Amino acid sequence: MNPPHRPRRLLSLLACLFPAMAALPAAATEGALGRSITGAQIQAYAGIVPPEPGMQWSLGYLHYDGEIGASRPAPIAGRVSLGLRADMDLWSATGVYVWPTGEGRWNFASMVTAPYILPKVTATLDAGAVQRRVSDSASNWFDLYFAPVIASYHISPVEHVSYGLYVYAPTAKYDPDKLANPGLNVWTFSPSVGYTHLFQKGTLEFSVLGAVDFYSRNDDTDYKNAPVWRLDTMLVKRTANGWGFGVVGGWLQQLGDDSGPTADRLGGFRGQSLGLGPILSYGKKWSGGQHLDLSVRYVTEFNVKNRFKGNPLMVTAGFGF
Repeated sequence: MNPPHRPRRLLSLLACLFPAMAALPAAATEGALGRSITGAQIQAYAGIVPPEPGMQWSLGYLHYDGEIGASRPAPIAGRVSLGLRADMDLWSATGVYVWPTGEGRWNFASMVTAPYILPKVTATLDAGAVQRRVSDSASNWFDLYFAPVIASYHISPVEHVSYGLYVYAPTAKYDPDKLANPGLNVWTFSPSVGYTHLFQKGTLEFSVLGAVDFYSRNDDTDYKNAPVWRLDTMLVKRTANGWGFGVVGGWLQQLGDDSGPTADRLGGFRGQSLGLGPILSYGKKWSGGQHLDLSVRYVTEFNVKNRFKGNPLMVTAGFGF
């Protein structure tokens, strides 16, 4: 069985690096976002590694503006803030190498992402008997993100499943006394499973991506994030002229309580969120094998507890030569 003919796509799951509220040691994972943003992890054809070997590339941009209301205390920089607000821009460059394994049932790839982040954080902190509103910002490289191996199994020409272990390394700068930091100061390991089913002769795609984010302890703040389970879905209808339109959804659920002195003061600060929004894409492939794939999505978060609530805007551009 050979997998179906299709454009060469970036299957790096680029959005997994968009957790980028590296700045915020707060609710429901330290930083109130952790490594993942609702509905931003999944990319097109999440279950497929293509058979064509070689390098593929993508560029990404994410804007996130969210807040935790003043009625909810949140931990940050080893202290407790009455409400938080965060504004973040994240740019990224991703390279994916597809191994030359041919058009069998299995295909393999490896990927690495270099992200750059500009976070701005505003908190309300106690200063003796009064409260003061404090803002901080940063601009630097974010934590490096990579997957040594992504394996894809082609169940049939229309059904595909992928397996990968994605790793975030604490490579960025971190200062426990700052509100805004370029890095999270923890390792994160995210075993992931993707599934793609193609309908209507391949023009209708349904993809699902499930994963669990496991965090190491932040030794500088003595804060340990509990694992976060996440599920993203995507339904996209593509037309003959290259345009695609559909919907993406996401569900983040923390599986336990955070631990450490600050987390204990706040009852573990276990978080969750749901998100839903539209996605628009455009793809073009040339006779020489070159291709370009563009995508933009806008997600509205709701049913949020102990996390930032906002509206992620994400743009990606994938290309191959």
